[in-house]
Amino acid sequence: MAAVLLRRLLSSAFDEVYPTLPSDVQTAIKSELVMIIQMETQSSMRKKICDIAAELARNLIYEDGNNQWPEGLKFLFDSVSSQNMGLQEAALHIFWNFPGIFGNQQQHYLDVIKRMLVQCMQDQEHPSIRTLSARATAAFILANEHNIALFKHFADLLPGFLQAVNDSCYQNDDSVLKSLVEIADTVPKYLRPHLEATLQLSLKLCADTSLNNMQRQLALEVIVTLSETAAAVLRKHTNIIAQTIPQMLAMMVDLEEDEDWANADELEDDDFDSNAVAGESALDRMACGLGGKLVLPMIKEHIMQMLQNPDWKYRHAGLMALSAIGEGCHHQMEGILNEIVNFVLLFLQDPVIAALLQTMEDQGNQRVQAHAAAALINFTEDCPKSLLIPYLDNLVKHLHSIMVLKLQELIQKGTKLVLEQVVTSIASVADTAEEKFVPYYELFMPSRKHIVENAVQKELRLLRGKTIECISLIGLAVGKEKFMQDASDVMQLLLKTQTDFSDMEDDDPQISYMISAWARMCKILGKEFQQYLPVVMGPLMKTASIKPEVALLDTQDMENMSDDDGWEFVNLGDQQSFGIKTAGLEEKSTACQMLVCYAKELKEGFVEYTEQVVKLMVPLLKFYFHDDILQQ
Repeated sequence: MAAVLLRRLLSSAFDEVYPTLPSDVQTAIKSELVMIIQMETQSSMRKKICDIAAELARNLIYEDGNNQWPEGLKFLFDSVSSQNMGLQEAALHIFWNFPGIFGNQQQHYLDVIKRMLVQCMQDQEHPSIRTLSARATAAFILANEHNIALFKHFADLLPGFLQAVNDSCYQNDDSVLKSLVEIADTVPKYLRPHLEATLQLSLKLCADTSLNNMQRQLALEVIVTLSETAAAVLRKHTNIIAQTIPQMLAMMVDLEEDEDWANADELEDDDFDSNAVAGESALDRMACGLGGKLVLPMIKEHIMQMLQNPDWKYRHAGLMALSAIGEGCHHQMEGILNEIVNFVLLFLQDPVIAALLQTMEDQGNQRVQAHAAAALINFTEDCPKSLLIPYLDNLVKHLHSIMVLKLQELIQKGTKLVLEQVVTSIASVADTAEEKFVPYYELFMPSRKHIVENAVQKELRLLRGKTIECISLIGLAVGKEKFMQDASDVMQLLLKTQTDFSDMEDDDPQISYMISAWARMCKILGKEFQQYLPVVMGPLMKTASIKPEVALLDTQDMENMSDDDGWEFVNLGDQQSFGIKTAGLEEKSTACQMLVCYAKELKEGFVEYTEQVVKLMVPLLKFYFHDDILQQ
């Protein structure tokens, strides 16, 4: 714990702590660190001390590149040449953690660095030394991403590096493979002299079902990343692409039977690291990266065969593959769209599905109902009004009947998944149909108000938020004259929700729906909305004023922070990352848009809020960066 805390102190407050120490204490810290590394026998503890040494070294290289800890470099060279495996490991760990340790002396030591890495990568007796030297090589290349001459100088390390990728995977360690993914993403040029070997290795690992799913997915990630970062070069390796496509499709077939899946009321995120999801995402990205001209001819026959397979998993994967390549291959698919659509329509008679609207009434499969409603949303959002109108009556009747059923289920069983989607489907249809939705207004508005009034439990927050969105979209669609009969009731319901706003948790889904709904109400009511500004503006300004948390973290700290914490990271090299907490940023953006909307709609009626809004907005036009990022 002492080691972890000291490293964090040096990482976050070096300038406040270290320079204030007397010079003899500074010297003692340096020599004691080296001594402890030499004395420590436990590998995991020794690595923690090495992390401190790397952090200290990072801070002791000044802006001019001068290294203020020459003894540290001497220790590094002595250790890597030592017969003591623990010391070799320590030297490589420090170098991996801070590959910029040589400062402005790096060019002078380039051959020595190369010899050090080659020697360790050829250590046949100690696999851990080979793995560490491969990771250190990758870190060094990444830290010098703009130095093309260095890539050429270090190109002959690539075969050994690729061998280490292979060996470490079969020792259940994917750290070197992750380094290869980083290189493919940031410095694909380094791989060019041995690109065929890199691709062959990645393909082999991806196809090897004896490896775990994460390793196979990472191997596929190397090829997919290169299709994005080095598309022109990769297009020449058609043999690899042709072999990779069946691998992605095979992953998409890797689905499990789950008896409860069809009627689950919550959409779990657990399957997002599954082979099926990884394969589909990879196919989407590769099609976008390499283009439909290359990908469609290679995949078309595979998909057609899958769609005729008696096993539903293959038919499912085939349909999902068609969807995944849609964006990247859209130009080529337009020419055969009739053929594709007719083929897909056959599957509306598949044993699982009857047809899009009937599917929503498939009471035995809640999940299928929800997907059908979601598909309808996607369709109506982009469907021109003129195309939708002939089907509007039938569409609305279906939506109404399923809504009545689902409202009863909510009351009787508490299930809400399909109702959430149907509410958004109704909103989407109203949004597209506009004034043509007027005849159906009374069918839906009373039940929408009822939901907002009564769905107050925590688990119904999303349903309530979507219903608020639906009411405001219906109001906007049918216009002020029709909506005025309910406007007063709706405003009171929204005001009641608004009053509870301060008690809402930051991640409450109702917040963003409320903010957008108020703006729509402002558009509907015009000047009459001005009376509500005192209630609306407080929470809106609070949301628009959210300050995102930012942090400069090293790799270890970053790995300790889970994705659930809502952080996203940008790699800065030298094992450091810039993190920003993205939770709340979308709401902040929406709130800023809504403030502009109010000003536009209410004009002089908004004048008393102008000064505080301008004070909030003008600073947002600037970008603020941490000093360390500018230095990078």
